[in-house]
Amino acid sequence: MSRTLAAIGFGIAAIGIIGSASLFTVNEAQQALVLQFGEPRRVIAEPGLKFKLPFVQEVRILDRRVLDLDPPVEQVILADQKRLDVDAFARYRIHDPLRFYQTAGTEAVAETRMNATVNSALRRVLGNVTVMTVLSEDRAKIMSDIKAQVNAEAQRFGIEIVDVRIRRADLPQETSQSIFARMRSEREREASEARAQGQEQAQQIRARAERERTVLVAEAQRDAQILRGEGDNTALKLIAEVTSKDPEFYGFYRSLEAYRKALNKDDTTMVLSPNSEFFRYFGKPTP
Repeated sequence: MSRTLAAIGFGIAAIGIIGSASLFTVNEAQQALVLQFGEPRRVIAEPGLKFKLPFVQEVRILDRRVLDLDPPVEQVILADQKRLDVDAFARYRIHDPLRFYQTAGTEAVAETRMNATVNSALRRVLGNVTVMTVLSEDRAKIMSDIKAQVNAEAQRFGIEIVDVRIRRADLPQETSQSIFARMRSEREREASEARAQGQEQAQQIRARAERERTVLVAEAQRDAQILRGEGDNTALKLIAEVTSKDPEFYGFYRSLEAYRKALNKDDTTMVLSPNSEFFRYFGKPTP
């Protein structure tokens, strides 16, 4: 009885071991390649529970999703001899598991080869364009050309390139410093020219204002001399007319002129007799 139970237990264990070695699962994000002694036997693209020969066949699981490829930054010389540090990335999927296994074997090996392929395509395509083209609307066509070249090479590995993009394209650090220094020198030169032009314009404005001031002062002095002359002429005419009518008025007028000149604001001191002829008009008016 015990032998029978042991045999049954052994049989169940053997069936379990054989079953676990014969069955495997492929999910929706995977595809599988069944190998027999290292040689591919079949490709499994549909998800579900699958069967293989136990202990004879093995399964290689491959990703069927879109995968990322991030090659290292590549320095590229453009058609106008400008250098750019280009940081690109690509997205790919394994569409032929059998060819992928035969040519690359693993995803790590495939990514290493595809990184070199992407950078090589970058150098070929960007080597025929200028930096202005890279920065223009033609960038989409450049990406399309790079993708086409990478895809042509990727077919050998059973890989399909979904997309290629340039994440960043910068001038090398030493070139950037040189450009910044040149830009700074150019801005300083323009600032010096602007200051010189401003000083020149300021001098012109000052000279023009000084010239206008001189003209205005000269014209004012001329007008004042003319008005003064006209006033003096009018005064002389009036004096002459009044003198012709009253000769005594001329003497009175001359005395007032003498008083004005002699008795000025400088506190002039004069010692004269009150009865002198000079003060004849200071006395009581004659009736």
